Amino acid sequence: MQTGLDRLVQRSDLVARLRESRVGLLAHPASVSRGLVHITDVLAELGIVPEVLFGPEHGWAGHAQDMIGVGDATDDKRGTRIVSLYGESFSDLSPKPADLDGLDVVVIDMQDVGARYYTFVWTAVLVARACRDKGVRVLVLDRPNPIGGTAVEGKLQDARFLSFVGLERVPTRHGLTLGEIVAWRAKLEGYAELVQVLAIEGLDREHHASAWDRAFVMPSPNMPTYETALVYPGGCLLEGTNLSDGRGTTRPFEITGAPWVSGKQLAERLAGTGLPGFFARPLGFEPTFHKHAKKSCGGVQIHVTDPRTFRPFATYVALIALAHHSAPKDFAFRTERYEFVDDIPAFDLLVGTASTRERILAGDDPRAIADAVSELGDEERAVAAEARAALASLSS
Repeated sequence: MQTGLDRLVQRSDLVARLRESRVGLLAHPASVSRGLVHITDVLAELGIVPEVLFGPEHGWAGHAQDMIGVGDATDDKRGTRIVSLYGESFSDLSPKPADLDGLDVVVIDMQDVGARYYTFVWTAVLVARACRDKGVRVLVLDRPNPIGGTAVEGKLQDARFLSFVGLERVPTRHGLTLGEIVAWRAKLEGYAELVQVLAIEGLDREHHASAWDRAFVMPSPNMPTYETALVYPGGCLLEGTNLSDGRGTTRPFEITGAPWVSGKQLAERLAGTGLPGFFARPLGFEPTFHKHAKKSCGGVQIHVTDPRTFRPFATYVALIALAHHSAPKDFAFRTERYEFVDDIPAFDLLVGTASTRERILAGDDPRAIADAVSELGDEERAVAAEARAALASLSS
């Protein structure tokens, strides 16, 4: 399997064009070659030195925790200016016009994980839009979806719930690559002539990261493994509740619970939903930071036993409903500001509708709630097909 970065090295025409251009680069720590060499060093070997580096959420170095604003900086190795695209307000998520001054092309190379709330893909879309406004070309070096490109799960968001954890209407587990989503938006929004995608070669869409002939490199601080990525389309929903999302443990998003949770009861009731492809193992844990830091918690770890049948979004919706039903006085949905939004509950932004939260609070059946919000219709399938077709027209 060859990523866009692997293929760039073999494309003398593109390399020559980049050598003659003033280049910006949007990347992160997982932007590496098969040999785990970072893209900045790969480009330097090709005689290409970007004039400005753009860092997404978590920072250029990938050091910052979730929703922590990062300032501009300078790269220690080459002294290149680093522009942060994750600050204190929504306007900080896009490059300012001055940040693109003098550039001919912005190269984008970031590993996504296949869930609409993972913000890197929306940073890529915002950068592409800023480049459109300045007449700057965009070259996307695409990377595969680590949880496969065929399984799709979760309804499109209601239009009023669009945000940085879902800037456009896509299924929760979208089955797409970052390059496909950027190409889709460029084609729909009328600037496809400025965008080129160097597509992945030699990969079956059904393959997960476990079948790649390379290491899985963590793209953000709490995405350490392929197994984390596999549960994340459901596990991220925990951020909208007072359940631990596993930060402060060694298995983020796989482990969840709270001081008031009975892991044995939660595991048994989750198994009783009949949802496939996993085993919920009761456990005790004590997060070192984040929610319930230094407190003894009961909970479960979700072990995926069959990645092909596992439904992460439905599984975690049901888990959250069960946690609420077991202790409605202790359980709570998050009410604080979330990803630059003050007036919509975080859980609603993540799920894409208010009805799921309302049904949980009403005590409805967890499996019924999960099925209602996760099952696909024609609209969800059409979006995925549109994006794949857009990539075919812009890729090389």
